[in-house]
Amino acid sequence: MIKENLKDVEKRIEDACLRSGRKREEVTLIAVSKTKPLAMIEEAIEAGLTEFGENKVQELTEKIPAVKEEIRWHMIGHLQRNKVKYIVDQVCLIHSVDSYRLAEQINIEAEKKGIVCNILIEVNIGDEDSKFGVKPEEVEALIREIAVLSHVSVRGLMCVAPYTEIAEENRKYFKQMKQLSVDINEKNIDNVYMDKLSMGMTGDFEVAIEEGATLVRVGTGIFGERNYNRGL
Repeated sequence: MIKENLKDVEKRIEDACLRSGRKREEVTLIAVSKTKPLAMIEEAIEAGLTEFGENKVQELTEKIPAVKEEIRWHMIGHLQRNKVKYIVDQVCLIHSVDSYRLAEQINIEAEKKGIVCNILIEVNIGDEDSKFGVKPEEVEALIREIAVLSHVSVRGLMCVAPYTEIAEENRKYFKQMKQLSVDINEKNIDNVYMDKLSMGMTGDFEVAIEEGATLVRVGTGIFGERNYNRGL
């Protein structure tokens, strides 16, 4: 099932790249494996996937040592400061930084490990009370604050667009995210790179790609519906 689903997702990514005049290699597909058992992750790896995203620290810390293949893990869910130490050197990118205090904690833990941690700033682009992230107008100020931290590197922005049955409705949000990324990039802030734009999920990733996403987070499209009664 996963292999067939992946073919479909890949075709959709390629078509979206074609429509927007982009190269396929400009877009990284992250398989969102939250709540999925190890067997499904192994099946996805066998199908060719190498980038996986998890929402919860506990799941990450269980799955990382259990997967023997060389893959890259992304922390895409809300991250509490007291859990940073468990994953700071285990993931290639933290997508969900939405405060200076969180970035500061990441910096402290990364320094202990002797690494520089790559992060994205999460933007609440739809201004939804139920979502984490900073308001678009507050992003630059936060980035300037974080930029001075020596063991953190801001690599771009992330958003979770509002849920909708009609993907086209989120185009305006993805456009705003891209523009925000461009605007910040033009400021030439030291230690800040706007080379990554994480946006788009199973229901709207094609529109996100057309508007400039470099990372798309697809779970249901690859693995099928979530099962919350999972077992490793």
